[in-house]
Amino acid sequence: MTSADAFVSLYRRYRPGKFSELRGQDHVVRALRSAVRDGHVAHAYLFSGPRGTGKTSTARILAKALNCADPQGGEPCGVCPSCIEITRGTSMDVTELDAASNNGVDDMRDLISHAALGSPGRFKVYIVDEVHMLSTAAANALLKTLEEPPGHVIFVLATTDPQKVPPTIRSRTQHLEFRLLGAETLEGLLRDVRDDAGLSLDDEVISLAVRKGHGSARDALSALDQVAASGETEDSRPALIGEVVEGICAEEPGRSLAALASLREIGWGPQQLAVELVEDLRQGFLLRVAPDLAEVTGDDRERLSDQGGRLGLARLVRSIELIGRCQVEMRDAPDPTVVLEVAVVRSARSDLDVGTAGLVDRINRLERRVAELTAGEPAVARTPPPTATPVVEVPSGQTAALGAFRAPSPTEPTRQPTPQPATTSPPPSESAVPDVVPEAVQPAPPPPVAGATVVSREAILSAWKGTVLAQLPVSVRVLFESQLTEVSAEGTLRVIVPTEPYMKKCLTHKEKLDEALGAIFGDAVRLSILVRARKTDMPPAAPAGTEDRSPGPAPEHADEIDDEVVDLDDLVDAPAGSAASVAGALLLEAFPGAVEEEA
Repeated sequence: MTSADAFVSLYRRYRPGKFSELRGQDHVVRALRSAVRDGHVAHAYLFSGPRGTGKTSTARILAKALNCADPQGGEPCGVCPSCIEITRGTSMDVTELDAASNNGVDDMRDLISHAALGSPGRFKVYIVDEVHMLSTAAANALLKTLEEPPGHVIFVLATTDPQKVPPTIRSRTQHLEFRLLGAETLEGLLRDVRDDAGLSLDDEVISLAVRKGHGSARDALSALDQVAASGETEDSRPALIGEVVEGICAEEPGRSLAALASLREIGWGPQQLAVELVEDLRQGFLLRVAPDLAEVTGDDRERLSDQGGRLGLARLVRSIELIGRCQVEMRDAPDPTVVLEVAVVRSARSDLDVGTAGLVDRINRLERRVAELTAGEPAVARTPPPTATPVVEVPSGQTAALGAFRAPSPTEPTRQPTPQPATTSPPPSESAVPDVVPEAVQPAPPPPVAGATVVSREAILSAWKGTVLAQLPVSVRVLFESQLTEVSAEGTLRVIVPTEPYMKKCLTHKEKLDEALGAIFGDAVRLSILVRARKTDMPPAAPAGTEDRSPGPAPEHADEIDDEVVDLDDLVDAPAGSAASVAGALLLEAFPGAVEEEA
C-alpha cells in the first residue's frame, strides 16, 4: 500500500470513538450513557441536527456500547473485537443505510426482511442516515417494524431536517437534538487535533478553520486539512477581505475598491467576495451585541471587535443590508462587479444615501463626533448656552386674547401683584378683562377655608382652574376652560360664554359646579353663567353734531364691545389646548342655535 493510499482525512482519523470524546453534545452523552448503563435503551432513536455535529458517530458509539464485551459505566472499551470491527465498518451487528440513495419501498422491505435475523452480538443496530429523504411508501413500510422491532434490534435514524420526517415516525422514536459547536469548543478540538497529528500550523490557521467550520466539527477539520495540505492561508481567505472592511471603517471607498480589484485578480468572484464581506460585518455586529455568539477567535476577534466599534451598530447594520441586497441584485446584473462596488462605496460614504437610513447614520456619526470632542472638556464647558427665545412672564394682571397673551412693553415695568386684604380690595371695573394666568406661571393659591365669608379673588380663580375644573370629564371641562372668567366684588364667579345655546349647555353642569365650589368655599362664592354682549345689541350712535348727555345704562360687559388696538409684536403663544376650545366657541357664535355634541 502506498503512502497516498494510507492517507486518511482528519475528520475520519479523529472521529470520536467513545461518549467521552464527543464534543459539544453533553446532553446527548448523558442520556445515552445512562440508558446503556441502566439497561433502559429505547428500541428507536431519532438524531437530528446540522451537518458535522456527530450524529452518525454517536450512533456508532451507541452500537459499540451495546455490544461491547467490557463496558465501563456505559462507555465502550474500544479494544474488544466487537468495538474494533464496528470502528472498521466490518461488523455484522451494525447495518448502515443511506436513505438519500435507498429511499424506495423495495429497499425498506429488504431491510425489514433481514431485521429478524440474528447477529454475533447482543444487539443488531440499524443506522438510517438522512431519513427525511424516504419516500412516503418507504416510510409507511417502516412504521410497523419501527414500532415493534425484534427484541435484539435497535433503530437509529439520523436527519438534518427533522421537520420533513413524518410525524408517524417521530412519534415512534426518542428524539435527541444535536447542536452546533461553539467557537471555543471548536477551537479546543482543532488545537488537540493539530498537536496530536504533529501539524506545524499557527493559531491564525486555527482561527481561520474555526470560522470556516461555522460550528461544524467536520467542516472545521476539512478546512484545517486543506490548509495543512497547501501550507498557506491566503488560498482559503485572503487578508485583503479585512482591508475592504477597513476602507469602510475609515470612510475611504478608494481603499476598499483597490482591495476588491486585487482580490479579483487572484480569482475571487464578486459573489464570493460579497459572502465574505457580509460574514466579517456580521461577526463585528455580534461582537458588539452578543460577543458569546461570535465565531472568531485570536487576532481576528480583536480586529473585528475594533472595526465594529469604529463603525457603530447603525453603520454595521446598514452595511450588512447594502451588501446583502447586492447579493440578490448580482444574480441578474450584466456586471455583478459593478453592483458590489457600488454597495461597498455606499457603505463607506453615508452621504451618498439619500434615504432615511443614510440620514440616521449621519446623525449618529455627528453625535459620536461631538461626544469625542467634548470628552476631555470640563463639565462647565459642556453646559449648553441659554436659549435665545425670550421668556415672557405674565403677571397676575395680564390678559389672554384669542390664542395669545399680551407681552409686557419693554419700557413698562413689570407689575408685581400687591397682596391686599379681601375686604379692602376695590371692585374690578366693568372694562377690565378677567385675568387668565398660564398654568406654568400660576402662583400657588392659599389654601381655601370652607365656610369663609370673605374670599380673595385670586383664591377663587385658582380653585376654579386647579380644583373644580380638574374634577370634570374632559368633554365637559373644555366647555369652561376657554371662556372668560371674572370675579365680582360680592364674590360671584362669572363665566361669560359666546351664545345662548352655549350657555344652555353649560347650565346643564351648573349644579355639579355649585357643589364643587360649595365644598371649598361654602356659601361665600356663587356661580353665574352669562352671555357675552354683542355689538348688535348696543344702542345706535347719536347723529353727528349732537351729544347725548343722558346717563343711560352702560351695556353689560363693555370690555367685549370696545375695539382695542393690538400690536402683533406684543403677542405670544397661548397655553396648549386652548385653541381648539376657542375655535369651537367662535363656530357656535357664527351659527346661532347650533349645539356642540359630546364625543
